[in-house]
Amino acid sequence: MSVKVSIPSAFRRHTEGADHCECDGTDLAGLLDSLGSRFPDLKPHLRDEQGNVRRFLNIYVNDEDIRFLGKDYKFKEGDEVTLVPSIAGG
Repeated sequence: MSVKVSIPSAFRRHTEGADHCECDGTDLAGLLDSLGSRFPDLKPHLRDEQGNVRRFLNIYVNDEDIRFLGKDYKFKEGDEVTLVPSIAGG
């Protein structure tokens, strides 16, 4: 299944400037694997050394935080995923 992924400007230097892409994945793990394979420079920004989603990476599916959709959420045709890195400031 193909899912549309929106790439934020902070990550575009790792995606050859792409702001959107279509990636295969039925769940979050599969989607992150697909993104990491397609864009190897992006891979370390998605998961930590243990393979967990980075603490400061927010992931939304159709504008809803994936944490509230449950860890076993399966993507549906037409889902749109948005990656949002947390940015500290002060």
